[in-house]
Amino acid sequence: MAEVEQASETPTKDPLEPAPLIEGAQSAESLTASLLRPIERKPGLIFWALLLLTLGGTGLFLLAITVTLVRGIGAWGNNIPVAWAFGIIDFVWWIGFGHAGTLISAILVLFQQKWRASVNRFAEAMTLFAVMQAGLFPVLHLGRPWVAYWLVPYPNTMSIWPNFRSSLPWDLVAITTYFTVSLLFWYLGLLPDLAAARDRASTPRGQFWYGVFSLGWTGSARHWHHWRAGYLLLAGLATPLVLSVHTIVSFDFAIAQVPGWHSTIFPPYFVAGAIFSGLALVLTLLLPVRGSLGLNHVITDKHVDILCKLLLATGMMVSYGYLQEHFFAWYSGDEYEMASYADKRTGTWAWLFWFQMFSNVLLPHVFWFKKLRTNLVVVWFAALAVDAGMWVERFSIIVPSLAHDFLPSSWEGYTPTWVDLSLLAGSMSFFGLLFLLFLKFIPAVSITEVKELHHELKEALAAKEERERTESPLREKEA
Repeated sequence: MAEVEQASETPTKDPLEPAPLIEGAQSAESLTASLLRPIERKPGLIFWALLLLTLGGTGLFLLAITVTLVRGIGAWGNNIPVAWAFGIIDFVWWIGFGHAGTLISAILVLFQQKWRASVNRFAEAMTLFAVMQAGLFPVLHLGRPWVAYWLVPYPNTMSIWPNFRSSLPWDLVAITTYFTVSLLFWYLGLLPDLAAARDRASTPRGQFWYGVFSLGWTGSARHWHHWRAGYLLLAGLATPLVLSVHTIVSFDFAIAQVPGWHSTIFPPYFVAGAIFSGLALVLTLLLPVRGSLGLNHVITDKHVDILCKLLLATGMMVSYGYLQEHFFAWYSGDEYEMASYADKRTGTWAWLFWFQMFSNVLLPHVFWFKKLRTNLVVVWFAALAVDAGMWVERFSIIVPSLAHDFLPSSWEGYTPTWVDLSLLAGSMSFFGLLFLLFLKFIPAVSITEVKELHHELKEALAAKEERERTESPLREKEA
């Protein structure tokens, strides 16, 4: 409510007044029209160019997957002792991106933060598409992905069960639960907007498909009542999943005895890092999209400012995790731990470690300054650097620790193959393809929640004016 009272609908040049959450003189009708315009108009040349680019990248992704299936994991650069490399790095990187979606959507719903209305649809879509990429890599890494269903504890005549002490079944449960709840939460939030698209569709095909997916939504009081109850219920279910999913992913490493992995700091450190990377990806996608789709009036500088502050806060949590990692290695007195971390700082991949320190520790501190938080070029490049830095962080955790284990005689280097690089680039292209299709066929910003916010801002502004009008004569009389 405080957010509502502080916000204003009209732009102001007074530096002491907060930036608005909705810009310009808007009405419910104009908001509906402007937010549905991106899916109603014909796509331009930029859209087709990006579509072709991402389709090409997705083709490369399919080729790399085919080579992996035909030749096996030997097509990757993995060796002994570096038996985990790009496959697991990509998995942890992608699953981390999904956390900002749930943070922005579910947790901020429970805290009734109104600013989320303009960015939650973006973040939720990003969550789904990132989790889809993440789920592919552990399956491919199994070596025989066609028997991946063996990880499911289903009744069978051979009495063969998954090894519940292995973290693989834990990953399966965590990821499938997270994806299912995130999908339901996203789709439930879409229903009123799909109905609005159905009602405004100018073609029979559009009316049919939006009608099918809106599930007969009429906007009756009963529909709204059930919708709000279900939305809050799913928000409550999704919130603990933010903590559980990446905590379980961190157990892949923390339960192992490898130097550099066996640490209790990993669960909170992984969760903070996941939210940090997810926020960076939201900013990376949000800034170009809001300009190209004409969404500047609902995704304002205030949204960018808040996301930058969150990025700074989570960046400091991640920095604390880095500090604790190296402190524990030194304080433990374990020579293998100390040697492993010293190798990260000065060994073969030291340049990657120092890039990680620059992008994840130093760079977010530019957001202490409002001038830089409002500079969109600086924000976009900083967010992009954090995206890359978080991939490097996963690399620094996995490869140097495995390559520099207990026995010097088993130390070995690692070089990725073209299949590894193609899987990484291909998954990014596939993600981009899904995101482009999302922008074309689904309202990128929640129409329902933005209109609700607009109504609350209008009511708050009217109440403020009425209060000032009532109190003004009393103050003059007292004076």
